[in-house]
Amino acid sequence: MPTVSETIVQALRAEQTSHVFCVPGESYLAVLDALYDARDDIELITCRHEAAAANMAEAYGKLKGRAGVCMVTRGPGATHASIGIHTAFQDSTPLVMFVGDVGTDMLGREAFQEVDYNRYFGAFAKGIIALDRPERAHETVARAFALARSGRPGPVVVTLPEDLLLAEAPPAVSAPARPAEASPDAGRIADVANILSTAQRPILWLGGPGWTDEDCAHIRRFAEDTNIPVVTSWRRKDRFDNTHRNYAGELGLGANPKLVERVRNADVIIALGTRLGEVASLGYTLPAVPEAGQTLVHIHADADTLTDVRRPDIAIQSSIRLAAAALAELGFMVDGEAWAAGRADARADYEAWTAPTEVASGVNMAAIITQLSDALPANTAFTNGAGNFAAWLHRFHHHRTLGTQLAPTNGAMGYGVPAAIAAALISGKRSVCVAGDGDFLMSGSELATAVRYNANVLFVIVDNGQLGTIRMHQEKEFAGRQSGTALTNPDFAAYAESFGVKGWTVEATEDFAPALAEALAQDGPALITCRTDPDEIAPGRRI
Repeated sequence: MPTVSETIVQALRAEQTSHVFCVPGESYLAVLDALYDARDDIELITCRHEAAAANMAEAYGKLKGRAGVCMVTRGPGATHASIGIHTAFQDSTPLVMFVGDVGTDMLGREAFQEVDYNRYFGAFAKGIIALDRPERAHETVARAFALARSGRPGPVVVTLPEDLLLAEAPPAVSAPARPAEASPDAGRIADVANILSTAQRPILWLGGPGWTDEDCAHIRRFAEDTNIPVVTSWRRKDRFDNTHRNYAGELGLGANPKLVERVRNADVIIALGTRLGEVASLGYTLPAVPEAGQTLVHIHADADTLTDVRRPDIAIQSSIRLAAAALAELGFMVDGEAWAAGRADARADYEAWTAPTEVASGVNMAAIITQLSDALPANTAFTNGAGNFAAWLHRFHHHRTLGTQLAPTNGAMGYGVPAAIAAALISGKRSVCVAGDGDFLMSGSELATAVRYNANVLFVIVDNGQLGTIRMHQEKEFAGRQSGTALTNPDFAAYAESFGVKGWTVEATEDFAPALAEALAQDGPALITCRTDPDEIAPGRRI
């Protein structure tokens, strides 16, 4: 009979887990030993900080649609990783985190590094499960993976008392978790058709987790058949080809004012997958709460999400897969000829909004992002953390395929670096991380991880010597009184070189193209720093 540790690894195999991200700890040495025997199937990635391990697992969950897996030790290890758990929670990403815990004989005594994980993670994890009976280890782990993917996906924390890890346990459940799917009621879909038959200014609003290429194809078919303009929620731009004639832009921080006005004036909003959360809905004003003031059709896999804030005219609990297929079949029944002019106007507004802007001095990041977009394949994953620098990426890069935008909707700094490393390791292709100077150094030590595993990542750092987002708000509220937002930075190119990563520093826009050509010729990680004027605080805006 296998041990508990071997059962856990068998479960990872059953879930088709290809990578486990960790910072090793003595509390789960037995699991690490079991992973040694699975090294041909599961690659163990050792990170330099538990936050990075959790963020890599979160990126894995986004890309694969299966639960990402990270492993950390108790106490400080688990609490370091909590930022990735919060990201997975707000981004609705399936993730399972295994925490090596104190032995059962020490529980409840405030033993060395002991934490009450139910209290600590209870507000932002879908479940906290203690593996406290070896004979139920197979059931416990299977439950964790099923919970992570069911309904609205999210993170699950599994604690592993170290004195149980070598106990005998039944073999793991051999089949991966197959969450039940809610299906749209035919009557509700007919109601949607009736609403669209009299709509004058409809909008299709996409977001949320769990999308596949087939789902995107179904939605593209629906959009083309009906002429409906398509918008995406903040940091979910890759749900629809941004170069398509129906795409009208992204809602959220820094949204195009013309797009906001267009959505505000829509008479029908079909929201698919998105929670319509605070950022995407501009502080719960678009649409309004609790009554939208517009005809709102909200489609989501989680019943609670449909009614927790708003009262949609039609609420449909459904998986993305089944809802997208139903809308595709509905498209031919809708005569959207009258919407063609509105769709064209919305597209024209988007194209004007995403035309590169100018800067008065320093490197022009609008031009840099445009060059990156032109130089890299359409399926390149772009990642970022949090900061004003991301406005340049979100506005000027056109995502063309699913799985090319990895960014935290909870606004967490430090996400882009580990996410890009994970994307490169999972796909075997180059990924691009765009990071601000403050954002980058939240996880810059993971350059060591990129080098160790030869992750093909291009890191592009926007260096303006400040925490730009906070500086922007500071200038709005306390003009001329910069306090706490200035940064002292290293020479990022030299910093990269110290890890064995080739680095370049660009101080003029025209110098970026040759640096990019050299960076793309590298086999493995490379880094380019772009020195920008700190007064160029956002596209088209100066302090």
